[in-house]
Amino acid sequence: MEKYVYEVGDVVKLKKKHPCGSFEWEILRVGADFRLKCEGCGHQIMIPRKQVEKGTKGLQKK
Repeated sequence: MEKYVYEVGDVVKLKKKHPCGSFEWEILRVGADFRLKCEGCGHQIMIPRKQVEKGTKGLQKK
């Protein structure tokens, strides 16, 4: 499994899609929890780091 270095402004592609149909999320906050913003509809969520690391399919640097 590849280790990613997450930074604010990066776009992460997750395995599961958001109900709006988008797989891509912009990282707004990094720490024990991540704040992510959906690239499709703009919805923001807080999600544990472990869940993001497990579900990451790809990472685009800013």
